[in-house]
Amino acid sequence: MRLVQTRVSKEARERVLETLDEENIEHVVADEGGDSDAVIVYFPLPDGAVEKVLDRLQSEGLHEDAFTVITDIQSATTPSLDELESQYTQGPDDEVGLSHATLRTNAREVTPSRPMFVTFAALSAIVAAAGLILNSAIVIVGAMVISPFAGSALSASVGVVIGDYESVLDSLRSQLVGLVVVVTSATAAAFVFRYGRLVPTRLAIENISQVSAFSIPIVLTFVIAVFAGAAGALALATDLSVSLAGVAVAAAIVPAGSAVGLGVVWVKPMLALGAVVLLLMNILLINVSAFVALTLFGYRSPASARLRDYLRFDVGTVAYAALGAVVLVLLVGSLVSTYQYFVLVETVNQNVDEVLTEEPYASLELVDVQTDYEARLVAPAEPDTVTVVVGRAAGTEYPDLSAALQGAIAEDATRPVTVRVRFQSYQETTPGSGAVESASERTGVAAAVGALGSPRTTTLPSAAPTAR
Repeated sequence: MRLVQTRVSKEARERVLETLDEENIEHVVADEGGDSDAVIVYFPLPDGAVEKVLDRLQSEGLHEDAFTVITDIQSATTPSLDELESQYTQGPDDEVGLSHATLRTNAREVTPSRPMFVTFAALSAIVAAAGLILNSAIVIVGAMVISPFAGSALSASVGVVIGDYESVLDSLRSQLVGLVVVVTSATAAAFVFRYGRLVPTRLAIENISQVSAFSIPIVLTFVIAVFAGAAGALALATDLSVSLAGVAVAAAIVPAGSAVGLGVVWVKPMLALGAVVLLLMNILLINVSAFVALTLFGYRSPASARLRDYLRFDVGTVAYAALGAVVLVLLVGSLVSTYQYFVLVETVNQNVDEVLTEEPYASLELVDVQTDYEARLVAPAEPDTVTVVVGRAAGTEYPDLSAALQGAIAEDATRPVTVRVRFQSYQETTPGSGAVESASERTGVAAAVGALGSPRTTTLPSAAPTAR
């Protein structure tokens, strides 16, 4: 519920009050006092009605820059309020949403001051770096909770759709600062972790599953960014809590930024580059999806709003512009690299499926396919590596599987690939038969249920040497 207080000039008073009567909006009029002929008009409105009513009043003579205060109130009692709430819950033409002023206020409320933003960004990056090394999803989630990126990532989209380009520029500056702070803090933390002997200096971080998950630009990681941006924007537009959406926004930014720092300290350029691609693509997708969501929600920028009115040319602006240009170049490279990666992954998955449906490999169970991609705009010096994990019956051998997979993938792939095959196997004794039946490895609930329901002799899975 909102209480609108606006100053109405003598010339527009009659038309404004008639409009409020036509809209069945109860209002109170008070003289401004002094030598002024203007009046102050007070009227309560549902959240979704504010923008529509103000637009209507402005078309009837209320000046766009008229002194207007919109405050949040707990409740109001007027004869027509229930009717207004019913009308504007869904709104005219099925449009819903808050006023531009309220949306702007909501975006600013979830954006901390610059010193606090930098502090919390650094803390979240350090916590995320520790969580990645520990391979702990719980610690990483904790880093997301304290991350301040929800407001800075959403304010740009909010500013564009409501014509507040000052918020757009401030948001872009915050996002650039956030990128630098996260990567720098994570790098410093990783340096302390490694050379302070808190972890083994020869730790193979590329083999840690959480590090790998946030340094490879796979489709599912981009899905997080898309829906996080959309959810955050809709939370702002409907005056709902942004905290959960903020965690999702942080999930797309903080771990990837921390993975960049780990790659730098452990001198893993491909890991760091993959994390940079993921980080920049996630930021782009958050901004785009938030803008699309707000646009579909019915928000439009006023025709009078112009970006150049907010641009100032000084040393700070030039520095931000230079940093933004660097990020833009990296982003373009990330787009090209991501497209190449998607094409390679699609080719690999399709050919692996085709080979494993043919004899003599039809009895194998596909467990996992991992594609280690070297992000380069030109042909890579070393082949990309594809690791295929399959389950097999104990005692069976498939010495030609890697060659079959490599041949099939090489026919369609535009980049050279090396294929590695890792086998998983175990033995299982079925009840009553007394015979040992070989089967591929099963995990999770199915294995637990089997353990309760039948006696079983199990041999731990082992990795067979890579076939070449």
